[in-house]
Amino acid sequence: MSENILIAIAWPYANAEIHVGNITGSHLPGDIVARYHRLKGNNVLMISGTDSHGTPVTLAADREGRPVEEVYKQYHDGFLELFKGWGITYDLFTTTHTENHFKVSQAMFLALKENGFLFTQKSLQWYSPSSKRFLPDRYVEGTCYICGFEGARSDQCDNCGNVLEPEKLINPRSKEGGALELRETEHFYLNLSKLEPDVKKFLQKRAEHMREPVIGESLGKIEAEGLKPRPITRDLDWGVPIPIEGWTESGKRIYVWFEAVIGYLSAPIEWSLISGQTDAWREWWVNPEAKQFHFIGKDNIFFHTSLWPAELMGAGVEFLKIFDPPTSPLQGGQEGGKPLTLPYDVPANQFMNLEGQKISGSRNWAVWGRDALTRYDPDALRYYLTVNMPELKDSDWDWADFVARNNNELVATWGNLVNRVLSFAYKHWEGHVPDPGDLRPIDQNLLNTVEAGFESVGKELEAVRLRAAIGEAMKLATAVNQYLDQTSPWSEVKKDKAEAAKTIYTALRAIDSLKVIFAPFLPFTSEKLHRFLGYDTTLFGEQYIEAVEDSLGVHNVIRYRDVSRIDSPTYWKPSQLEPNKQMRQPAPLFKKLEESVIEEERARLGK
Repeated sequence: MSENILIAIAWPYANAEIHVGNITGSHLPGDIVARYHRLKGNNVLMISGTDSHGTPVTLAADREGRPVEEVYKQYHDGFLELFKGWGITYDLFTTTHTENHFKVSQAMFLALKENGFLFTQKSLQWYSPSSKRFLPDRYVEGTCYICGFEGARSDQCDNCGNVLEPEKLINPRSKEGGALELRETEHFYLNLSKLEPDVKKFLQKRAEHMREPVIGESLGKIEAEGLKPRPITRDLDWGVPIPIEGWTESGKRIYVWFEAVIGYLSAPIEWSLISGQTDAWREWWVNPEAKQFHFIGKDNIFFHTSLWPAELMGAGVEFLKIFDPPTSPLQGGQEGGKPLTLPYDVPANQFMNLEGQKISGSRNWAVWGRDALTRYDPDALRYYLTVNMPELKDSDWDWADFVARNNNELVATWGNLVNRVLSFAYKHWEGHVPDPGDLRPIDQNLLNTVEAGFESVGKELEAVRLRAAIGEAMKLATAVNQYLDQTSPWSEVKKDKAEAAKTIYTALRAIDSLKVIFAPFLPFTSEKLHRFLGYDTTLFGEQYIEAVEDSLGVHNVIRYRDVSRIDSPTYWKPSQLEPNKQMRQPAPLFKKLEESVIEEERARLGK
């Protein structure tokens, strides 16, 4: 039976280019899992978008002396280009600066207020007399009073991860320069304390399948500190308006930490509207059987495992009563009082470093996603990021290791296997799959081994253990190479072509199966191999960029035509390659890299 799978991926700030640490942290693992479930025939929706309202965006605009909207759109369009190039197959990659996202965020706000989880309170915030405004949190830095980190911002320390009280910040300083004053201001607060018992129950239930570092950090923080009320509005002029009379007019907006995560709900709704399936989003959001996977980096664990579920539980059915898609009356009353679906898993990755040092955009100590595509094929990059993925601990991008793994594993083990078998078959059987007659025990044993990979690799993918999954796939490719060493069809064909036909047919069947097993990780070359083997269909759909217009203007989005929704193929199954099938002229799938690449790439760093 088909499952409803939502792949929700962290929304990048529109203030910097995306580097390999970002890609392996959330975008790539999400895409691998989405592609696997599509191949299985599941109903997959993969969404994300540009976080357009965070103060990192306004800081970038201030630094560049340009309007915020112009800056966010520049970075946003760059993200679309990157994801298309890397094959990150978003069904929708949108932005938080849309009419739809405003409506959904405001409905969540009002639902929480109606359910008694919001209250107003006055607090002290840093104020700049020279610019005559309260400064957003990232505009004020100082020393953390908990861990001593000197680069803490006024609301949170990125070093120890603790939420901070602005007035306790040591040696506060404004990024704009000038004096600072603590002044009183009033804001709406989300009463997380009232939701804490439900959040704990949720986490304890999810502990059965969530990663230990994720559950450990989440429950540990709640046990140590509890869930305390947090402000969800801020003194800003850029962001989602507060749906309460007088509040937006007073220069306040909904706080980005509260509204950005709502994108995981607003993006499916936008996708439904754009696709002409107004109520389709309910398949993932008003469905207790749906599985939601939230792919993030370790710095955002607590928001996604504790604060976001608290928002969803607090808004609940009331959100369905308040929110009304513009093209169709909401049928929330007919949903039987179902609550909003909670995350099934939050497979947060740790950080990727670079050549033994922390990635730093300001120092250009990074491998930038779009730049890397100008010199390397996307599947080579995807492979290295997968085998080196920081699933349970930090990992390191090392250029020597990148070249070695590309040449010794991707090219030598998998690529050469494909090229020599397909080329040999194409030459000796006039471009057709040979007819093997009856297979020998050694042939059937290999096919059984490879076909078992659909279960073994699939099990790892289901659990989001992607390094183990691709490692298992590569072991299967090695098994096919060992089989060829034993049977030696290259010499066998000279003595007994019929026996060689059995070997090559068996190897082609194994390669056809491995093509599918490798496809979530290596989609570009798997599609090429699919064509070489004579298929006219495609394994996956296509990505395209579309302009969408609403009351806030025009924003570009990336879309994905999912062939599984249209043609209903289920590819995650063993090969049924038929004898005598017409093949196409094969070509190498991967490129061997020269050792000189290592020093060339290292020389680019830090400049």
